[in-house]
Amino acid sequence: MFLAVDAGNSDTVFGLYDQQQWRHVWRTRSLLEEPMAFHLSDRPFGDTDAVPAERDRYERLLRLWFLEANIPLSAIQSIVISSVVPELTPTLKTTLARLFGLEPVVVGPAIYHALPLQILRPYAIGTDLVANALAAHIRYKENCVVVDFGTALTFTTVSAAGQMLGVAIAPGLKTAVRSLFSTTAQLPEVPLVMPESALGTSTAHAIQAGVVLGYEGLVRSLLNRIRAELNGNCIAIATGGMATAIPTLEADFAAIVPNLTLDGIREVGLRV
Repeated sequence: MFLAVDAGNSDTVFGLYDQQQWRHVWRTRSLLEEPMAFHLSDRPFGDTDAVPAERDRYERLLRLWFLEANIPLSAIQSIVISSVVPELTPTLKTTLARLFGLEPVVVGPAIYHALPLQILRPYAIGTDLVANALAAHIRYKENCVVVDFGTALTFTTVSAAGQMLGVAIAPGLKTAVRSLFSTTAQLPEVPLVMPESALGTSTAHAIQAGVVLGYEGLVRSLLNRIRAELNGNCIAIATGGMATAIPTLEADFAAIVPNLTLDGIREVGLRV
């Protein structure tokens, strides 16, 4: 069994791969908090773990998930971590090593030489984008743009030869709505569903029209521009938690692959 860990800005996802499929996918918030009853002065001398509460929280969750799935911890044979939260990476690595007795592989520039990709600016690009590009390249072997509907809305383009050509980044749908909700006095947080009309007749409807319909145009416009720069020769793949939030975009994608990032993390594990 293989354990993939995708630590993002909002959530950390744990995927358990076995028998050619993702048997379990667990998700929790990516939080970095000091424990209420644990202070610097209480730590053993030499303890450099800045977030023991998070370390313990992840361990409790993993033990519970594996217990509920009736899977022994010893069944895990390899672990790969992709993290875009640098403060969280050591905590995850320490927790997983202690819990499973294995040294996790951390996706990053040190292992990129083993991948069939030419990485664009390896020290600057997010490891989740590398995982998306790797999975798409191995799966399709043609010019491809991966649209990841997460905390950020990202467009990662990889060539048929495995060269990462570029990335476009915009705020994610939920990020846009939360920004409105948190920085205005009278605008509520609303569900992200496709409105029937662009003419909002209530505050909630108006936000849905502006964000959901607006993002429909944003995604389609960027896809068209990317394809134009590649002479029209480029398929599009959607992934991420909000990949199906705008159903009118489904025809613009060759496929919607919810676990594409986990697929890429697993491909890393097969090569290092």
